[in-house]
Formats: sequence, structure tokens, C-alpha cells
Amino acid sequence: MTTTTTHSADLLVIGWGLAGLVAAGEAAALGKKVVIVDQEPRTNLGGQAWWSFGGLFFIDSPEQRRLGIKDSLDLARQDWFGSAGFDREEDAWPRRWAEAYLQFAHTEKRSWLRERGVGFFPIVGWAERGGYTAIGPGNSVPRFHVTWGTGPGVVAPFQAALEIAEAEGRVTILPRHRVTALTMVDGTVTGAAGDVLAPSGAVRGVATSREVVGDFEVTAAATVVSSGGIGGNHTMVRRQWPARLGAAPESMITGVPAYVDGSMYPVAEAAGARFINGDRMWHYVEGIQNWDPVWPQHGIRILPGPSSVWLDATGKRLPVPLFPGYDTLGTLAHLRETGYDHSWFVLSQKIIEKEFTLSGSEQNPDLTGKDMQLLIKSRLGKGASGPVQAFMDNGVDFVVRDNLDDLIAGMRALPGGDALDGELVRLEVEARDREVDNDFTKDAQIAMLRSARAFRGDKLIRTATPHRILDPKSGPLIAVKLHVVTRKSLGGIETDLDGRVVVDGVEPIPGLYAAGEASGFGGGGVHGYRALEGTFLGGCLFSGRTAGRSAARAI
Repeated sequence: MTTTTTHSADLLVIGWGLAGLVAAGEAAALGKKVVIVDQEPRTNLGGQAWWSFGGLFFIDSPEQRRLGIKDSLDLARQDWFGSAGFDREEDAWPRRWAEAYLQFAHTEKRSWLRERGVGFFPIVGWAERGGYTAIGPGNSVPRFHVTWGTGPGVVAPFQAALEIAEAEGRVTILPRHRVTALTMVDGTVTGAAGDVLAPSGAVRGVATSREVVGDFEVTAAATVVSSGGIGGNHTMVRRQWPARLGAAPESMITGVPAYVDGSMYPVAEAAGARFINGDRMWHYVEGIQNWDPVWPQHGIRILPGPSSVWLDATGKRLPVPLFPGYDTLGTLAHLRETGYDHSWFVLSQKIIEKEFTLSGSEQNPDLTGKDMQLLIKSRLGKGASGPVQAFMDNGVDFVVRDNLDDLIAGMRALPGGDALDGELVRLEVEARDREVDNDFTKDAQIAMLRSARAFRGDKLIRTATPHRILDPKSGPLIAVKLHVVTRKSLGGIETDLDGRVVVDGVEPIPGLYAAGEASGFGGGGVHGYRALEGTFLGGCLFSGRTAGRSAARAI
């Protein structure tokens, strides 16, 4: 016989990722009784944010100013809207969310986090550099601020606040509760119902069973859907894959745990919510297979500096400005036209030591553990960092050889490597090396390398001194086979500026709110077609705060 458990609250929050933690914490701080549910065991509190590198987008921050970076709200708006490319009727709320988020990133976002004890690495990163014209996509200046403590450092203060409220009886946290329906009375959402799943002792990120042992109901005056996106569900990713990006890859790896499955979208739609911009998504092309996986098909993204030579599966160099770190979506679209699911980096030991960082809290023990000695050793010392070296030693996508002939042979020996034209690889690498010896180069990537090193942060820890890759003094040669790694949904549930779910962009559904990736980080797609990086965690913070405060005020 199935056992039904019942709960009541002022606010129900579905999903305990960063947006959910923030929404629940804001409502609890305003004196509301909160229930927060999630289908995973409690070890996963914090969701995907815990696994992140902790990058945050700020505008005209003290860290930027100390490095001589001249940023402004106007410049950031130019970059955001040039990247977003809003062009649909459904972009009405996303446009307004973008304006509101830019104000937040320019004003109180940093101080609000600092008040909660969140600190930042002093060197600002330059992600999504663009390489087009001034009004095209990309960041005109470095804006990627890494949290001291990475993703866990962002999650920690909000988790701690929630657990304090739990101990005081103001918050109830219910793991292994999977919502299957939003309950409604006379058009108003009054809570949710669903399955209680079998208890699990699985560690964070490991896929868990969906065995049902009971059911539950939660009655609440307001409900926030903050259940994340679809990156762990390849079926949904392929279903929503846009024609403008070519055919979806036959083979992809996964940058998020399996629970990022999009299962709440049809549940919300059944209650009248509208899912918009589902064809806008953010997947990376610098993915490598994790040699020590946590979840199924676990992929890690390389956060590359700008020096590696990027070749398609046949060995042809990618066109301007599709260099490492310049235009994620443009590179994805180009590579999908090649007919292959993989591409290659070719580089030197000197480049990998200076430029390779792996995305994720677990791949950056120095920053995650706030270990200054390890940080100095790994970022400024001789040799690749420990996690990068582990991939060089154990990763199936890495080829390390002493000469170009052997490197090409090693590349061709990997699955799919038979597509590689060895003579074309040689032509591209040798031609590039001739240009690096020339002070008056026509090679745009080399010119951009020299420009990048004018920024102190890049020169210190992010961009290697331009050199010939084939110079024996630069160390062994390295090739890395790159895969498409799924990550973020840029579309989501349409909401107004209070986080209320709206019907056809106009009428709110009483009692229903959405936040985080489930809402396209606000409005149903605050990023438009392209994101500027460091904006995903920030979108969770801003939309979660907005929804939590708005719902609490309305109760």
C-alpha cells in the first residue's frame, strides 16, 4: 500500500540548486515557512552550481580597476545585446531581464555576495573574446571573476543560511521527492504532488535510482520552479537542437549530472506555463572524456587560453575568429558543418603549462580549497597543474609525443582519427610557426596573442609567450581530441520581472514562479542566443533572489 505524506508551507521551492537555495533563503529571511524538495539525495544540495568553476560576471569591479580594465554599464550593455541577438516576440521579457541583470551586475551583486563572505580571485579572466566588430558578440574587456572557493564557495553561504533556518523550524528540506504535478484550484497553483523515491546513499553527482516507495503532497501559497535545464538528457537536447547549428552530434559527452533532465518542463506546462526559446542552448566544443567519471558520459570542458592551434577532424585549421576562447557558439556551428563530431587542439608543453585550466570545482583544488601555496605552485610553477597532468597521463583524448610525425600517428590511432590528413596538419602547424617568427604577421591568431598579453592578467597566468610549437625547447608536442559537451539551456519558462510565470507574456499564473536555468535564468532566455560567461551562476542568484522576494511579498 502506497503511503502519502503531506506538508504545508507558505512557499514551496522545487529544486535545490543555487537558484532554489537563494529563493528559499530569501523567503525564509522574510519570515515565511518554506518547503524545498528535490529528486536527489541530500548529498546533492546546491545542484550543478557546486560543480562549477565559480565564474561570475561583474561590471566595473574593483578587481577590474586594479588591473587597469576600463569597463562600464554602457560597454557591458553593448556586449550583452550584441551577443544575445534578441529577435523574437518572445524576447520581450528576456530583454527586460537583461537590462535588470546588467544593473545588478554593475551595482549590488558584488557587495551582496561580499556581505555573505564570498571572495574573488584577484585576476579577472577574459572569456568569450568575440573577435568580430564592436557591436558583435563577445566581451570587449575581461569580466570573468573566479570565486575564491569556486562553485562550493558560491553555494556555501546560501546553503548555510538555509540549514540555519531548517534548524529553527522555518524550512523543511525534503530529498528524494520528485514532483510529477503542480496542484491547482480555480486557476491558482496551490502546491505540488509527486513520488517519494527510495532512499539513496549515493555520493554527490552519481546517478540514482527512480524506485518509487510512496507519494507526497505539498500545499503552499506560492511555488517556485527552480529545477534546472536539460543538459543531462541527450534525448531532449537533440529534440531541441536548432537547424542553425547544423545536425546534432551523434556522439556527445555530458557536462552535468544525470538529474539535469528537464523533467519539470512538461509538469509546469501542464499547469499553463510557457516554455520559450528552447532551441537556444549553450554547449561547449572543448570537451574531453573524464578519465575518472562521476556521472554517465562525464565530460570536462577545457577553459583554454588563446594559443592552441584548433583543427577540425580532417586537420584543417578553423577560420578567423574561431580561436580558443573567442566564440563558443560560432565554433560549434562551424564544426557541425564539417560532418564530424570531434576536433583537435595541437599545442606544446609550454602552452599547456600556462593556458590549460579545466572547468569544475573538483578540477581546481587550489581555488576550491582556498590553498594559496598550491595555487602559486599550480598557476605559476613549472609544469602543468595536477589535474591537467592527470588527464595527460590518463585521459583517452590526449596524445603526447616528441615529434610531429609521431603526434600525427597518435592522433590517427584514436577513434575517428582516420579522417585526419597528416600532411594538412603538418602544413598548418609549420605555416603557423613561420608566422610566429615574424614581427609583421598576417596570422590573426598570433596578432591576437600579442594583443592579449598587453593585459596583465593574461600575461601573468593565461597566455603563453608566443613561440614556435615545433621548437624542441617548448617541450613535447600535445594533441587533444575535443568533443561536444552538453551544458546549459538558454531558454526556459517565461516569467515577468517579478519571476511570476506568465501566460503568453501577459497574465501571471497565480501562485507560480520560476527561477534559475528553468526560467532561462530569467524571463525565459535572458542570454538570447549567446552568453558572455560568468553569467550562469549570476543568473541563478539574481532570478532566485527575485522570485523568492516576490513570492514572499505576495503571500
